[in-house]
Amino acid sequence: MLRLFALYSTSLLTTSLLVSASSVYTLSNEVIGSAFLSDFVWETIADPTHGRANYISQADALAQNLSYVSEDGNAFILRTDDTTTLRASGVGRNSTRIRSVATYTTHVAVFDIRHMPQGCGTWPAVWETNRYDWPNSGEVDIFEGANDVRPNLSSLHTSANCTMPAQRNMTGTATSLQCSVLDNGNQGCGVLSKKANNYGPAFNAAGGGWYALERTNTYIRVFFWGRNDATVPSDVKKGKCCVDTSAWGTPVAVFPSTSCDLDSHFGENNIIINLTFCGDWAGAPSLFTKAGCPGTCVDYVNNNPSAFSNAYWDLGAVRVYEQ
Repeated sequence: MLRLFALYSTSLLTTSLLVSASSVYTLSNEVIGSAFLSDFVWETIADPTHGRANYISQADALAQNLSYVSEDGNAFILRTDDTTTLRASGVGRNSTRIRSVATYTTHVAVFDIRHMPQGCGTWPAVWETNRYDWPNSGEVDIFEGANDVRPNLSSLHTSANCTMPAQRNMTGTATSLQCSVLDNGNQGCGVLSKKANNYGPAFNAAGGGWYALERTNTYIRVFFWGRNDATVPSDVKKGKCCVDTSAWGTPVAVFPSTSCDLDSHFGENNIIINLTFCGDWAGAPSLFTKAGCPGTCVDYVNNNPSAFSNAYWDLGAVRVYEQ
């Protein structure tokens, strides 16, 4: 009996170690400052969301001072043009859409964001997808919103036959349970954060914060901590060699494989950081008016360049961890 107890104890210990090990990830790529220039590609594609943005190349962005390393060398800035009045028949406002050179499957990505674009007409996003195999390789929207309307929305967009359970262990509130792009006009299965400082001017006033994604074959989770939150894990704040997601507490959003085979709905994806204007979401008259923005979105973006002086990303770091 003692021997059986010993074996049982060993089994429990082994199981415990496996569970612990499954939540520990090692740093595989750290992007800070000038590293953005080599680790990301500036995409010059037409905006797939039909926005009023003109995505320019890295060379043009550098020449126009719309992409540059911060003065302290510890961050990277992505701005939009805030001096040009646009012609109604011309291209949109110069902006940037950057895509990671590397692709990822199961991993943890931590985004240290010191400032996000704000203002009427803005639609900033941090997300992961493979635009050459969308929606078959899935899409995870980690950080997304429009017209400064809080809170942040985290969501999945997938091919057919992917839904989420109504009850999940998360702090956010579900907006839709249908993840397929074929359902609900491609609304996706979204989760709204409840923290006041998670998006827009309030996020910037608090000095930004950290968003993190954990993607496994059995669940996808999104976390958020404001810059001065007492609950920021030390491995997130310090950017250590490793992170242990089991010590991160309850996520803002969790997307389990309960009724969606994540392994078959998600493939190798790139990290994308972009800023567009108006388009299918931010340009919707109901949302633009709800935000207290004047006139129509396209007219506002065309004729008010100085309104976009705060429409910029200040990226402290992007860190990717893998097992």
